[in-house]
Amino acid sequence: MPSAELDEAPATAPARGRRTRRGKQEGPRATFRQLLPYLFEHKGTIAVVVVLSILSAGASLVQPLLVGQVITRVQQNLDLGLLVWALVGFVILGSLISGYQHYLLQRTGTAVVYSSRRRLIARILHLPISEFDARRTGDLVSRVGSDTTLLYAALTQGLADSIGNALLFAGALVAMAIIDPLLLGIIVLVIGVSVVGVVALSGRIRTASTEQQEKVGELASGVERAVGSIRTVRASGATEREVAAVTGQATEAFEVGVRIAKVSALVVPIAGIALQVSLLVVIGLGGFRVATGALSIANLVTFIMFLFMLIAPLGSFFGAITSVNQALGALGRIQEVLDLPTEAQDDAAIAARVRGMDAAGPGAAEVQVAHTAASGIPNPHSATPEHEAEEPEVAQIAASHGRNPRFATPERQAAAIEFREVRFRYPENVVAARRKAESEALAVLESAHVAPAALTFTDGEEDAAASTSPETDVLRGVSFEVPRGARVALVGPSGAGKSTTLALIERFYDPTGGAILLGGEDVRTLDRDALRAQLGYVEQDAPTLAGTIGDNLRLASPEASDAECEEVLRAVNLGEVLDRNPLGIDAPVGESGVMLSGGERQRLAIARALLAAPPILLLDESTSSLDGLNEQRMRDAIDAVAAGRTLIVIAHRLSTVVDSDHIVVMDHGRVVGQGTHSELVQSTPLYRDLAKHQLLV
Repeated sequence: MPSAELDEAPATAPARGRRTRRGKQEGPRATFRQLLPYLFEHKGTIAVVVVLSILSAGASLVQPLLVGQVITRVQQNLDLGLLVWALVGFVILGSLISGYQHYLLQRTGTAVVYSSRRRLIARILHLPISEFDARRTGDLVSRVGSDTTLLYAALTQGLADSIGNALLFAGALVAMAIIDPLLLGIIVLVIGVSVVGVVALSGRIRTASTEQQEKVGELASGVERAVGSIRTVRASGATEREVAAVTGQATEAFEVGVRIAKVSALVVPIAGIALQVSLLVVIGLGGFRVATGALSIANLVTFIMFLFMLIAPLGSFFGAITSVNQALGALGRIQEVLDLPTEAQDDAAIAARVRGMDAAGPGAAEVQVAHTAASGIPNPHSATPEHEAEEPEVAQIAASHGRNPRFATPERQAAAIEFREVRFRYPENVVAARRKAESEALAVLESAHVAPAALTFTDGEEDAAASTSPETDVLRGVSFEVPRGARVALVGPSGAGKSTTLALIERFYDPTGGAILLGGEDVRTLDRDALRAQLGYVEQDAPTLAGTIGDNLRLASPEASDAECEEVLRAVNLGEVLDRNPLGIDAPVGESGVMLSGGERQRLAIARALLAAPPILLLDESTSSLDGLNEQRMRDAIDAVAAGRTLIVIAHRLSTVVDSDHIVVMDHGRVVGQGTHSELVQSTPLYRDLAKHQLLV
């Protein structure tokens, strides 16, 4: 027999206690050691960069020595031999090494961003639903876009070439010079020529950078699209395809970044050669002045050569300090997400515990009761006053249907879905996020002088809002059955727990007590993908994904043909949408389905679920925002596809569910009545009041 109770302690544990203690303003922050793994992924390239940096510094430091030899031979009227050619060779060699080093740093930095984005995309789209309920979508998107970019700056602004810069800085300290206005003018002239070349190249860099930002924007949009529709993506079994699609966008951004690195690599040799040429020109003129006695050799060499060598390492060092500090702050935010558990990470342990309790039999329930009492979680089997007050009504309902609604009998076929004393409370981080969102919304309303009554939530949000503290259960001993092939409606006021009930069936959350059975099997023992393949889930505000009608339909059924798509669209009365656009199923729906009406978006969501041909359909408030005509069309669509399927329908409008096979009335997380419409009008005061208000009695 499936377990009746499984204590899910993590559901109430703080998800980010460390951040809470550190405070909001400080936020997550990484250490330099945590940055090293990102560099070690490219340790071969980094090693080459370090070697090139040392060689470049050596080539630069050799040049003043050669210049000194040249000047000495000129003063002594000796043959220069190969000294000039050696000096020119070291200049060109140093510039080429510097340019290639710059390219490797840029490419490695882009690769670090690419790898971190791939990790974040895969992790975010596999996070538990509770993380999406507790976090803001834009915050998650910014970690993929903006935060990962800062890792690039840490690598390219002095981190890897610090050894070479240190050597260059030490060599520059050997001498200082007195500024000469004539020499300074010549330097400005030569550098000005190089600036023209750099400006010419900067246009290409600017164009490529704009393209890269566009690609990053597309990446952010792709992530937000997937994250904003995560329930639909998860319920459709499309997680891996969404990961692949968004990763493809990250790949495009990476490729544009490599092109930028190639163009940028041309700038460094130009700048390097310009500096060295200006140095050589000034040295030539300075040598003449030295020969005439106007300037000493020591002053000439110190001013021209070592001054440049002193400035460059200092600028690189200060830039490295800033970029590394920024990167560590961003890395802390990245690691915070990467350290979060995935949705299915603990599934094997949970399933083993459930199966172990099943095998242990009734004795396990007693142990679980004791464990539950020790943990402070209410035990659904204990005789609390609340349950005692509920029992007479439940018994009356059971007697009227000739069965016990809490437990299936062995000789009867297992129900499609069965709830057994299910209890649930939202995790602390979700409750805290809901409180914060509500307080912020109230503050906005107050600032606009709007009454707080204008603040509205979906039914699922009200379920979370009803859980005003982590110790408050949203569902409190809920028990009911959904027979195979039946149409069952869940009704009740907002915040009663209806949407939460569907969320538990989909395993967006696991119950904190009791058990949910699918075909007689505890859902916690089933693979999530296999479970969701049996379910077609249409959310209360089912999102329409950007793209075409076909893209939306094939989210759960990527292999479906055009004919199958058209058939299911006409089954839900969406044939007119196909007929009014010559593109048919390839017609765009616009961002969030703006090119479709509210009723069409709802019916498209149902068509998407039907295309996957699931045996069980879960419809959450599918007619809540429709007018009378569209509501009737929706009812006709549901009636057309209900044959041979099990339906669980949530509705505020009782007119859409009065003909259901079975109606479950919920209030404050409890089942307060079950039966048909006529039975509930007689037996359940809450249902009778709802029916009266909607003029059904």
